[in-house]
Amino acid sequence: MWVRDWMSSDPETITPETPVLEALKVLADKGFRRLPVVSGGEVVGIVTDKDLKDAMPGKATTLSVWELNYLLSKLKVSEVMSRPLITAQADELMEDIALRLQEYKIGGMPVLRGRALVGMITITDVLRAFTAIFGLTEGGIRLTVDVPDVPGGLDRVLQAILPGNVVSVATSGVEPSGPWRRFVLRVTGTSATSLQGQVERAGIRVIDLRGQGSPEGLR
Repeated sequence: MWVRDWMSSDPETITPETPVLEALKVLADKGFRRLPVVSGGEVVGIVTDKDLKDAMPGKATTLSVWELNYLLSKLKVSEVMSRPLITAQADELMEDIALRLQEYKIGGMPVLRGRALVGMITITDVLRAFTAIFGLTEGGIRLTVDVPDVPGGLDRVLQAILPGNVVSVATSGVEPSGPWRRFVLRVTGTSATSLQGQVERAGIRVIDLRGQGSPEGLR
């Protein structure tokens, strides 16, 4: 899953010289939470709604309205934007971006192709990709199984599921209780009762099965 397939393309941008009040208005009008800052055709920073609001004078200020308006008219995005800039490349994998967002504790980042800005990727986009990986919009049955952690283990599961159709598959790794690997699959084209019997007869442990009339959280 590539970043280019999940990013928002052609994002709204501002410059370092954009007044903070103007940037806040852009965020409010467009419904965004962050804006890339571009200068000379290159991204030089990013500013979030929190960055901008934190720059505003507090309610306890003793400044007059005239003084406030004057100061705010002079306050530029360059004074509050985040640097150094954390970015993604359009041809990177989504899992790498998810890790980067987690490591830097940020909610989104500009997407570049080379040095040119081509999009924005956010935690919301990562969640959309996550739901697609698990086939959550496909319907069917969600099946969690433990399979012997040996070559051909997954193939045993796939053969046992026939004539059902696997629309997604993921693994949570090797289980510490023994030489088992846990898989989560979404299966269409069969019933929960038939699926459970087929898989168990193949010597595969059914940990959880739900959907199409199955009992929730079968264990």
